[in-house]
Amino acid sequence: VQLQASGGGLVQTGGSLRLSCAASGRTGSSYAMGWFRQAGGKEREFVAAIGKSGGSTSYADSVKDRFTISRDNAKNTVYLQLTSLKPDDTALYYCGFQHSGYWYQARAPNYWGQGTQVTVSS
Repeated sequence: VQLQASGGGLVQTGGSLRLSCAASGRTGSSYAMGWFRQAGGKEREFVAAIGKSGGSTSYADSVKDRFTISRDNAKNTVYLQLTSLKPDDTALYYCGFQHSGYWYQARAPNYWGQGTQVTVSS
């Protein structure tokens, strides 16, 4: 499975971005995907995840009510809509893939995308 993340950029505080992560290869029909981020000098942290049907989602408390995860199974693509961005949201955003219908927090992703940079200026 290959993951291609895109959509990052430079935005001002309060702005919005939409990240995309396209999966290709032997994804199968039942998989969950998630987004993580890593700021300079910090550990990678969970941001959001979505199950195979899109009905099951989870978010980190720090982004709840500001970020929205969604998916288009016809395109094998997961999106992360970022709104009300803050400088603390500045990070390299990665997508992850699990061969599972639901996202399991205790499991590491089976695959990672290459990351897309989000920079929020104050």
